[in-house]
Amino acid sequence: MLTVKQSKLLTATGPGTPMGDVMRRYWLPALLSWELPEPDCPPVRLRLLSEDLVAFRATDGRLGILEEFCAHRGTSLWLARNEENGLRCVFHGWKYDVDGRCVDQMNEPTPFAEKIRLRSYPAVELGGVVWVYMGPADERPPEPRFAWTQVPESHRHVTKVLQESNWLQAFEGGIDISHVPILHRSLTTSSAEGYATTDPFVAGSDLRVEVDPTDYGFRYFGVFALGPDETYVRAYHCVMPFTQIRPDKRDRVYGHYWVPVDDETCMTWNWYYSTTDEPLADAERSEERFGNGPGDVDQNTFVAHRNARNGYMLDRRHQRERNFTGIEGINAQDRAVQESMGRIVNRTREHLGPADKTIIAARKMLFDAIQTVQDGGAPPGTGASHHAARATQRVVPNGTDWRAAVLPDMG
Repeated sequence: MLTVKQSKLLTATGPGTPMGDVMRRYWLPALLSWELPEPDCPPVRLRLLSEDLVAFRATDGRLGILEEFCAHRGTSLWLARNEENGLRCVFHGWKYDVDGRCVDQMNEPTPFAEKIRLRSYPAVELGGVVWVYMGPADERPPEPRFAWTQVPESHRHVTKVLQESNWLQAFEGGIDISHVPILHRSLTTSSAEGYATTDPFVAGSDLRVEVDPTDYGFRYFGVFALGPDETYVRAYHCVMPFTQIRPDKRDRVYGHYWVPVDDETCMTWNWYYSTTDEPLADAERSEERFGNGPGDVDQNTFVAHRNARNGYMLDRRHQRERNFTGIEGINAQDRAVQESMGRIVNRTREHLGPADKTIIAARKMLFDAIQTVQDGGAPPGTGASHHAARATQRVVPNGTDWRAAVLPDMG
């Protein structure tokens, strides 16, 4: 368990907070590229790390990420006109370029625009995502060229869903291995409702969790005994500060980012890609199995159709007959249990056990990162060593060195 002070240290990410200072050392996924589809398109309002921002694509195609409110009288620049390489406030016509500089003041007989500047943040576009860096200019890390961002669009897919809880409980829920064969269990042989009874890690009754520290976070493994002859290994990466890379069937690698919107909400990013010449199929892009696709999530607000206000559409008959929760969609099930804890879970009342090694390792990693930044250093994962990281899974004969079997495929 954590004390109230320790929990707040990890969950608060606004300006000036210790964890917020850590988060601002990384590139953060902010928008899907299609949200800013063309030059001079409407600006988009967004919130990251408790900061209200506005994003726009200028006439020349450059990206601007600015604080949301005009420096004159505080009007939201989401209302602004996106024109001639800048956002022009509709109240008095003050105009700002992508770097936040005021370049025109329509209402002033003696303009003083050169003295006015809004806070702005660098942005890059990779993998169909607009990424933002909100930290010190002299500590900007390499661009986030994760392996999935480097494959053709036909071979990758990315979505996002707003989660109504603090980022940490979403992140901890994601890297928790032991819940997978329980929460996501299908009661049938079909994987459409979750992980089928025929899947190795559902059939396995003996789970061991192993954690290996790395320079970017840690690798972790779910080791499942499949009887007297075989062992099933699921091998993952946990990358600072909020990234999971996980295996799946076939030649696919999946992952998530749990990005703080503010202290009580986060944006869960879902991505995956094909590691072969085979492009992704339309059925995969629908994400019906996970509950993340356009049929499951409002594409304007990114709020899931299954949410706390309608009880996640839990069907008690399905809970008895089809899957363990009665909720459709693997990630919808995750959101339901994580949001049910409250906006910020009370960690003073928890009781961790041996199956929670990844949770314990992650908290130590985050506390250490806070101390490193406070001491003037760079936290783990700000380099590029993890960009080629991949996840994998194997069934190996008992007595085999399973690490030797999976590590060559982990990048």
